[in-house]
Amino acid sequence: MAATGNAEETQLQEMEEEAGMEREMDSDEEEGMGIENSDDEEDDSSEDDKENEAEIQRLEEQLSINAFDYNCHVDLIKLLRQEGELPPLRKARQKMSELFPLTEEIWLDWLKDEIRLTEEELNREKVYELFEMAVKDYICPEIWLEYAQYSIGGMGLPGGMEKVRSIFERALTAVGLHMTKGATVWEAYREFENVILATLERIHTLFRRQLAIPLMDMEGTYAEYEEWSDQGVSDTVSQKYKRALQQMEKSKPYEETLMAAEPPKLAEYQTYIDYEQMEGDPARIQIIFERALAENCLVPDMWAKYTKYLDRQLKIKDLVLSSHDRAVRNCPWTMGLWKNYLLALERHGADHQTISDIFEKALNAGFIQATDYVNIWEAYLDYLRRRVDFKSSRELEELRAAFTRSLDYMKQDVEERFSESGDPSCTIMQVWAKIEALHCKNIQKARELWDSIMTKGNAKFANMWLEYYNLERSYGDALHCRKALHRAVQCTADYPEHVCEVLLTFERVEGSLEDWDAAVQKTEIRLNRVNEQRAKVAEKEAHLVRQEEEKTEQRRRAKADKKNQKKGQKGSRPGEKRKAEDEDNEDEWGEESEQPPKRHRGEGNHGSFRGGGAEEFMETESGLFGRRRGHVFISNLAFSMEDPEKRLKELFESCGPVQSVRPVYAAKGFRGYCYVQFEGKTSVPEALKMDRREVDGRPMFVSPCVDKNKNPDFKVFKYNTNLEKHKIFISGLPFSCTKEQLEELCKDQGTIKDIRLVTNRSGKPKGLAYVEFEDEAQASQAVLKLDGTVLQEHTLSVAISNPPRRNAADKPDFSRPMGAMMPRAMVYGSRGKGRTQLSLIPRSLHRQTGAESKAENGTAPKPTGGASGDAGFEAQAKPMSNSDFAKFLLRK
Repeated sequence: MAATGNAEETQLQEMEEEAGMEREMDSDEEEGMGIENSDDEEDDSSEDDKENEAEIQRLEEQLSINAFDYNCHVDLIKLLRQEGELPPLRKARQKMSELFPLTEEIWLDWLKDEIRLTEEELNREKVYELFEMAVKDYICPEIWLEYAQYSIGGMGLPGGMEKVRSIFERALTAVGLHMTKGATVWEAYREFENVILATLERIHTLFRRQLAIPLMDMEGTYAEYEEWSDQGVSDTVSQKYKRALQQMEKSKPYEETLMAAEPPKLAEYQTYIDYEQMEGDPARIQIIFERALAENCLVPDMWAKYTKYLDRQLKIKDLVLSSHDRAVRNCPWTMGLWKNYLLALERHGADHQTISDIFEKALNAGFIQATDYVNIWEAYLDYLRRRVDFKSSRELEELRAAFTRSLDYMKQDVEERFSESGDPSCTIMQVWAKIEALHCKNIQKARELWDSIMTKGNAKFANMWLEYYNLERSYGDALHCRKALHRAVQCTADYPEHVCEVLLTFERVEGSLEDWDAAVQKTEIRLNRVNEQRAKVAEKEAHLVRQEEEKTEQRRRAKADKKNQKKGQKGSRPGEKRKAEDEDNEDEWGEESEQPPKRHRGEGNHGSFRGGGAEEFMETESGLFGRRRGHVFISNLAFSMEDPEKRLKELFESCGPVQSVRPVYAAKGFRGYCYVQFEGKTSVPEALKMDRREVDGRPMFVSPCVDKNKNPDFKVFKYNTNLEKHKIFISGLPFSCTKEQLEELCKDQGTIKDIRLVTNRSGKPKGLAYVEFEDEAQASQAVLKLDGTVLQEHTLSVAISNPPRRNAADKPDFSRPMGAMMPRAMVYGSRGKGRTQLSLIPRSLHRQTGAESKAENGTAPKPTGGASGDAGFEAQAKPMSNSDFAKFLLRK
């Protein structure tokens, strides 16, 4: 005891010396501040002070407008700390801590400022309270060390020794498992026990506990224990140490990856978390999550994963609720975190007032989408419904008041901010109507709510009417069911056939002959009107298609006429004969041509076919390539395919005898397409059936060898581009979805004839699919049932198939002159790229050439006015002769 007392006196003396040194430093600083500066320095400091004061005032005004501006809080605290004004600085820090968890840096600055001003015992308790706030925000070893060091300064007070040990034990529980920084807390604890000359058993116990935990550089701790212990290391401690060392070696690569990575290290932390979850140690999983969140505190997904783990695995009330609270304080804009917080509070039996207060905070958090407010209201209303007894009018009236308030909030606050309610389908009102009908037996109130739903623009949707019909079917009567279906037939615009079918089915089961006749008459009138409207729309679309085709045909004829005219003009110029031939060859191979340009004999093998030139495949009379018609064109093959000739011959032997396979090669190797020639013409249809078969992970394209210059109307694209009522289009599919999974999803809706997953040229899925049913009714039923379905955490969008029409205007126009397709800086004169790049033609002629080029595309207007008329326009379009050019210069 005497030794302990001496140690305490020594510690107190050291503390007094440190405090005296701090006071001397403070007095020196005050004296330094009292030294008179020059006039220039005083002016500069006064100007800086004014700027700082103005900036502080601006930041405070901004925070009064938006209290959740995190960066504004940080900037204000920095400025106030520079000014050295403690009361406003303390107030700013307190305001920020109420809204956000503070970072380790901000907490340490705050704690050090408060410790520096603390001398009395009363103020020491305030610092303890501040430390308690700090350790709750994040798991930070540095803050726990600072807390323990500060408590050592008060160990001379009553109960001080026990308080120090209690803080150290809490620090070990919180951060003792920290792989890289936990050892510092253990060492500080052992050092404290050594200084106060505690019993050897305490120090032995600390060594044993630390050596049983995997920490970095634990070999040094083991060597230190061996040196310190007079009795050596026991076998039990050695075995625990070896197990911990093995665990540390497993985790070491992850720690080294973290140390080498650049912030925010999100991917590295996620990999580490996955590893620890596979190991299954809850304490280690918790510490790695806390480490990740300390560096990625503004990542909502990380908070969601952590709170989900705590909700489902640990289920410790204080830990779970504190983590949810930290999550919403860090990311208040994330609705999902608030929703999970409300569920956790209800799950752990929080009182009604607490849950209501958290919900009110969520409404003021500032979500970024209107639908977020709908979702948070739905979560709160679900909670209120679960606590209602439906025999007590008090709780029921509170629920109804909440529903009414939610609708007013959507109409006023949300619509004013986002220009939309966020709830176009009125899901909140639908839930309210079901509650009134099911639990309260108040079908009249439910009908009033559905009348309000239909007046909000939902009367044209079949699924809304069917929801109302199902409600009446379950809790109403046949009369109101019939009224609902008759109104649905009259108002539905998207799927009238389905609604008519439901009405007829209902009358077949429930109605009399008069009811049946009335239903048949009403559905016939409605469907006739719908068919007339659709016929008009189809006729209008067909008219637009014909107009587009006529325009395309006119452009094609104009292009052909101009081409012939150019041939006639260039034929009279012997010096340009070769150029005209090159242009003809370029036009001959249009954009849709599947084949490369014809190569002449005598050229090298680069870009030609193995075993023969491309000219062996030209058949100009029939428009088909090859000396016989038994050819197909194969494309979209992998460039890395080994021996494509042998591979494709084996692949197509099932279609018929293969005469030859001619792959196309370039300088770098196989180009990914080739020609297959069969011995008989009957093999070609069988080969075309292999179109889009997967080869080496890519869809192989098989098409007929057609010269599209000779057959311009031929289309390789075989899929329909019009409305297909018996087929549905599904988007939003996960890329891992297979045909089998899609068939399992859709098989309950009807007979499936075909399923096609849309892929890109490399065979990778796009998340789209087409499903063909036996008839239109089954497709309509599938749309109603599957739209909005969740598959592997992906929400699907389902609609009747209506593929976009291929627009010829979107294709590259190869009819344009080469100059029109090149950038302005690359358009050279008729003599090519000159050394000086100077043009010797007047600008007016350049303008005339530009106009001529525009007229070629059908965009240049004809000259108006004057007596020239069309003749003048033709004169402008006519090339100028040498004499015309001389006259033109003389006029200038």
